[in-house]
Amino acid sequence: MRRSTVCYLALLLCATGGMSCATLAWSEEFAPGIEAGIVRSPLIREASGLVASRKNPGVLWIHNDSGDAPRIFAIDTRGNLLGVCAVTGANARDWEDIAIGPGPDPNQAYLYIGDIGDNESKYPSVWVYRVAEPEVDVARPFGQIPIGPAEALELTYPDSPRDAETLLVDPLNGDLYIIAKRSLFCRVYRAAFGESPAGPVVLEHVATLPWGFAVAGDVSPDGRRVIVRSPFNASLWMRPDGEPLWKAFGTKQIGIPLRMELQGEAICFDHQGQGYFTIGEGANVPLYYFALTSGADDGGLSDTAVPDANRPR
Repeated sequence: MRRSTVCYLALLLCATGGMSCATLAWSEEFAPGIEAGIVRSPLIREASGLVASRKNPGVLWIHNDSGDAPRIFAIDTRGNLLGVCAVTGANARDWEDIAIGPGPDPNQAYLYIGDIGDNESKYPSVWVYRVAEPEVDVARPFGQIPIGPAEALELTYPDSPRDAETLLVDPLNGDLYIIAKRSLFCRVYRAAFGESPAGPVVLEHVATLPWGFAVAGDVSPDGRRVIVRSPFNASLWMRPDGEPLWKAFGTKQIGIPLRMELQGEAICFDHQGQGYFTIGEGANVPLYYFALTSGADDGGLSDTAVPDANRPR
């Protein structure tokens, strides 16, 4: 949700106040972000969640913050709108993040949409909607299609209701993570999901971040890396071999670059985990891409993915 500049300055102090030289290393692995394109569609005015498709190279899934219908948008890696997917069987109270991972069908990728926003920390439950990822073609805009029906996963916190904007799904086992937002040090909660749970699932507090006000995150397709951002900073953690995903947050964080954005709200790895995208809220906002500094794939920004006129400048 939109806030004043004064409020943002307060968030900046809280978001970065927990980082020290003892706990933070800075990555030279990623180059400064380039402007990959502009999201110009009037339908996307308050981008809150972003994730790269696993089955449709060059496609990103994105959705608005609270106040929109239960729908997600497909865009290409230049920000061009490909189409709208109406998510049947879902409600949109306060959608804040989107993730991708396994589900009941081992041969199918699933989108997970986090209805986890709660500005007043008052809701007894939050919801994550799981829906099979549709097949679309980055070269063929498709207008509007229905997807679903979505499976509604009901979650409750073990302590008290919390506002959250970060949803992660472990690509190795489907475990689901929510990172609460409004504290100096964000709390990380986990729910183990194999088959469809029956009834509400009580989240487990498993880790705490060394800073606060997380607004988005993602897990690399191979499950080895986790990135989380606030409006002003972002960090990467490496998963220890053979350990649960949450163990990554007990390792040394690595600072990764961001571009100045008007209320930066989203971050995701590209479809190969070779770089990452970010975007902020607002109309006609830039989509930024941060590539590996050397020896890396272009993360879906290849010449074959988009017309020449839309290549990064």
